[in-house]
This record gives sequence, structure tokens and C-alpha cells, in this order.
Amino acid sequence: MSAILSADDLNDFISPGVACIKPVETLPQKESTESQNPYEVTTEDKVQPENPPPAQISLTDCLACSGCVTSAEAVLISLQSHAEVLNTLDAYPEISLTQDQNGLCADHKGVLDGESRVFVASVSPQVRASLAATYGISEKEATYMIDQLLSGPQGLRAGGKHGSGFTWVVDTNIMREAVLVLSADEVGDTLKDSSVTDSLGSVLPKRPILSSACPGWICYAEKTHPFILPHLSRLKSPQALAGTFFKTVLSKALGIPASRIWHLAIMPCFDKKLEASREELTDASWSNDAAVSSESSHVRDVDCVITTRELLTLASSRGISLPSLSLKSLPASSTPQFPDPTLNSFLFAKRKGSNQSLETGTSGGYLHHVLKSFQARNPGSEIVTQRGRNADVVEYMLTSPEGETIMKAARYYGFRNIQNLVRKLKPARVSRLPGARKPAAPAGGSRRQPMSRNGASAGSGPDYAYVEVMACPGGCTNGGGQIRIEDAREVNSNIQSMDSAPKPTPHEQRAWLARVDEAYFSAESDSEGEAVEQPGSIPEQESRIHDALRYWSELMQIPLSKLAYTSYREVESDVGKPQDTSQDTARVVELAGKIGGGW
Repeated sequence: MSAILSADDLNDFISPGVACIKPVETLPQKESTESQNPYEVTTEDKVQPENPPPAQISLTDCLACSGCVTSAEAVLISLQSHAEVLNTLDAYPEISLTQDQNGLCADHKGVLDGESRVFVASVSPQVRASLAATYGISEKEATYMIDQLLSGPQGLRAGGKHGSGFTWVVDTNIMREAVLVLSADEVGDTLKDSSVTDSLGSVLPKRPILSSACPGWICYAEKTHPFILPHLSRLKSPQALAGTFFKTVLSKALGIPASRIWHLAIMPCFDKKLEASREELTDASWSNDAAVSSESSHVRDVDCVITTRELLTLASSRGISLPSLSLKSLPASSTPQFPDPTLNSFLFAKRKGSNQSLETGTSGGYLHHVLKSFQARNPGSEIVTQRGRNADVVEYMLTSPEGETIMKAARYYGFRNIQNLVRKLKPARVSRLPGARKPAAPAGGSRRQPMSRNGASAGSGPDYAYVEVMACPGGCTNGGGQIRIEDAREVNSNIQSMDSAPKPTPHEQRAWLARVDEAYFSAESDSEGEAVEQPGSIPEQESRIHDALRYWSELMQIPLSKLAYTSYREVESDVGKPQDTSQDTARVVELAGKIGGGW
């Protein structure tokens, strides 16, 4: 269990855990009435009490049940915590990797022992921004701090039973770029093609396409509004795509099972633990091995997720002071080249500058890239921005030089705003009365509209082509797992307990979040004075990403539709729930909006 969880962390609280189906499933079977005498009278003292065993609830069970839908259930499971990271490093030694004329290869003895592991980590930019704001350092220095902790000689490798550490620490921005490009392709397919499938033969989502990188939002849609599911983007999140990438490439290149590769993700959100536990995000979804697909226990693409605050606990558990670590990059000799040269350059190519700005937002810039991609396809077009009812709702319109609307899009952050979006997409009820009119098309545009010359819908109203949806108000830098202002004060003052300290005012909390956002937007170039890859135009960036993804797919001999895409499912259960839950759901969503941002 995570010791740092509190009620204030439930910024992505969705619905109260009024009942759980797992205890019901574990009830003992009653004896058949056929074996009993129907005329026998039994007194109360002869009735044996029923003592069902306690329910065993896993993270996957939390996704399979519609009674419990809070981020609390995710962190109540000890399998994804800083303690699990340390226990795994102590339980398994690292597989020794050597570089020869044929490339990187695994030590034969380590492969045969069946116990050694290859440890790899992926880190989100929001985590680095939170650390930078906490310690008053740059985002680049926060990157070096994490690298030194996970892979350096003074970090995790300095202790533990085997001195194990992480061989590769990868920035999730690389996978985010891939998801951005594929998102623009997905939106383009829905605008230009009236068919239900794309070039890969996969079913296209309905318009408007809703982003799928936020696990709290996905869990909410699956459990409360199944009519939303056809609108969800089929793309994996950067965390999930990174897991698939590591498990496929390293398994094949090193000649070891995917189960011997242990992937840690460091994220700003507790709900990312829920995402990592999804059955859709295992080797069963991409493996060509029929035996793997039929197994009851599958290898997860992401083995463990910890949050930014848990990263602090990870360091302190080993007696490591993060500020004392070197804020310089590790020597190149300490990190081996990724097994495939082409994919190594894709993962670790030095890029000039950052594409994170106020326009992209704090959640990866999915909507921004879609707009910029379509603007590049329509020379002379202009992006018009209009703020909604609050700062977390923004509408965008791409217009041609003649003033025609090419496409509409929007950004909705926070469950209070998400509820308004869901209302717009909810199908109208069909009246069964004779002569009743057919319901009009939903305001969100889920019904096909006449197409303009550029492929966009010509309908009026908020007919969005794409909507970026995130559960946390303010976006991912405000995730429930980020370092709070109270934590930063405690860390920098070297005080064991801040119970006596005054609670931060709303103004102080907003100022702290602004500081984290500033660190996020001020990400620097990878290196100065070295050859770096120029950002290039949008088409050039998309071409580079497409080439890398195509190479990956051909190398693994697995279709990209299985590697980069996922699916969703409607979750139904009435156990312990009243028949009418509409008022309760509305109340809880309103509560979530008031809690907001993990403060």
C-alpha cells in the first residue's frame, strides 16, 4: 500500500465504492436442497453460520467491476509501489549485456539461470517538471537527477542485494511523438473517408474522436458512459506504447522471454497504475505466438508504475539524497546502445529545443499537433482560439483563407467539464409514441454530417473532429501523484513532519502549479555544442516517425495495428447498486470537480 495516499489525492475520484463484486464471487457453494429432507424442521441453533473468505482484489478486478471506480483502489494494491521496485531489484540480478561485432547481446550464463532480468524505465516530462520545481533546478538537470538515481553508481546500484539498476531510462516524449503522429492520421482517416475502417483494416472511431491517453477518463467512460466508447481514440498512451516497444524489441534482440524484461514507468498520476493492469495491454494483444495468446497469465507491457512523490520515497528508502546526486549526464560508457541501431537513434536522437509550449498545453499536446498537422495540409489556413466557460475548456477552429471552417476541435480538462462534454454526446432517446419525430443528431457530431470540400463536417454547432480530454483540471502537470507544495516545503526544510505547518492557501497552491508548468514549458535542448537533430516541419517529423514505426513493425513481423492500438470494453455490474444511479453519478462528478487537481 502506498503510505503517501490521502483523501486529498483523489483528484480523479469518479464514483463511490458502494459495493464490490469480488466478495460475492467468493461465497461458498450451498448444498443442494435435493439432499435435504423437505419435511424436516430446522431450528435456528442448528444453522451453520456462513463465513465467506475475504475477497482478494487485484488491480485488474478493479477494472472489471463497476462498483469501485476510484484511484484509491489502484494505490491500495502493493504490487505497484516503490517497495515493489526495491523488492524486484533485490530479487533478481541484472542480465549482463556485452557489445560485440554482432551488436548487443546478453550474457549466456545470465540467460540460462532463469532469474536475471533486464530493467528499463520510462519517465514522463511532467515528473521531471515536478522535480525541477521542487529542487529549484532546470528540467534538464532533473533528467540527470533521475538518470543518476536509477542507473548511476551512487543511486540504486550503490545498495541492494545485487546492486541492480536500470539499464535504460527513456523519455516518454519519444513515444508521445509517435502517438501524436498516429493521432493526426486517425483524425484524417475519419474526415476524408466515410468507410468504417482505415488503411490497416481497423474500425475507425466515431466523430468526434476523444483522446485516450488519460486512464482516469477511460475508466470513467467504460464504467459509466459506454456510449462514449466508439468515440475513443484507439491509440495506446505513450506509457503503454513504450512498454510494448521494450518488451518486443528487447525480447527478440536479446533472445529472452518478455517476462525477463522488467519495465518501470514513472508518471504524474495514480491512475496510470490502473492502465498498466489492463488485460488489453499485455503480450496477448501483440504476440504472434498462439501459445502465449491462450495462456491465462500474460506478461504486462508495464510491470510497475510509481508516481513522482513515490520516486522521492524510493530514494529515501535506500538512504539516497536526491540533491546530493550529480546533475550531470552519465558517461556514454555506462549506458549500452539499444540493440538495434535504427531504433537506438529513434529513442535517443538529440533534438534541438522543445515542442512543449503554452499552446500545446501540459498534457502532451495531442490536440495542438492535430491542428498543426491539418494546418500544414491546408496552406494559408489559420487557427482561431476561443476560451470556454473556464480556463480548462478551449475551442479551436481551423479556417481557410476564404474563411471556411476546415475543422473544429476542443480541449476539456477536469471531470466537471468532462460531464458537460458527455451530455453533448449522449444519444437522444427515441420516443415510441406514434408520429413522434426522430431525434436530431447529437451536438458533438457523432452522426455523419455533410462533408465540406476539405473533408470536415459542414454542420453547425460544436461539431468537433477531435477533443483532448484529461481528468485533472489544469492537465497532467497537476496529476494526483505530483509533488505537492507541502512535500516541497518538507523536502527543502529537512523537517520530518509538516503537521504543524499551516495549510497552503489556494493562492500558494496556484503559484506552485504555475512553477511546475514553467519548468515543463522551459525544457531545454538535449545538448549544446553537439550535433542535434533539427525539429523540421510537421510533414518531415511525421515522415520520420512513420519510417521508425514501419521499421519496428517489419522487424518484429507484427502489424502496427497490434503494436500501437488498443481496445475498450463496456463494464456492467448492478451488484450493490441502486437501479437509478444518475443522480449519484452527477453528485460524485461534481465533487470531483470541486476537489480538483490533487490539492
